[in-house]
Amino acid sequence: MASITETLQGFQNQLLEQAEEVGALKFGAFTLKSGRVSPYFFNAGLMSSGNILNTIANAYAATIIAGLGFPTNPLPPFDVIFGPAYKGISLAACTALVLSATYGKSYGFAYDRKEAKDHGEGGKLVGVPVKGKKVLILDDVMTAGTAVRLAIASIQSAGGEVVGVVQLLDREEVGKDGESTVDEIENVVGGRGRVQSVLKMKDLMRWLASNGKQEQLKAMEAYRQQYGRKE
Repeated sequence: MASITETLQGFQNQLLEQAEEVGALKFGAFTLKSGRVSPYFFNAGLMSSGNILNTIANAYAATIIAGLGFPTNPLPPFDVIFGPAYKGISLAACTALVLSATYGKSYGFAYDRKEAKDHGEGGKLVGVPVKGKKVLILDDVMTAGTAVRLAIASIQSAGGEVVGVVQLLDREEVGKDGESTVDEIENVVGGRGRVQSVLKMKDLMRWLASNGKQEQLKAMEAYRQQYGRKE
C-alpha cells in the first residue's frame, strides 16, 4: 500500500470532511451484507445538499479529467455519462454540468429506470440515446456491483458500449475468490484501469492519519490487512 502520509487532493479532503459532517461517513462497527464487520460505513445517499453535491460533482469531474489525461490514459474517450437509478442519476447530471461549465467538455447525459415505461416515450433508458455511443458510468460505492452490472446490460441492449466506470469510493476489498468487484467490472468494460475512483480506502486512511484519528486508523489497518485488495 502507498504511504498514508501522501498528500490528498483538495477535493478529496473536502469531500471526506463534508461526508463526516452529515453522517454519510461513520466509524464504528458495521455488519455488511457479506457478513464482514467493517470499521467504517459510507452512505452517499445522505450527501444530498446543494453544497455537498457541488463538491461531489467537482470531485468526479476532476477524476474524469485526470483519467483522460496523459501519460497513463486509463479512461478512453467517451460520449455519454450514465447514472444508474437511483443514486447515480443526480451524480451523473451534476458531473456533466461541471465538466461543461469548468472544463468546456460537453457530454450527453442518460440514466435508467428501475422498470421500463410502457407509455409516453417508453423504454427503460432516459436522456440522450446511447446507440452507437461510448458510455462512462458513474456510481457511488460498488459492493457487489449489482447496479453497475444492470446498467451495463441496459446500455448494451440499447446499442451502446460501456468503456469505463468512475465510482465515488473504492473499498479495495476482495471477495471470497480473491478477486474484487473492481477487477470483475474492469474485465467486463475493457481491462485494468477502466474503473477509476474519486476516493479509495487508502485515501480514507491517509485522511484519518492527517487528522490524528489513530483509533479509527488502527481498526482500518486491521480490516485492510484481512480483506484488502493486494496491489
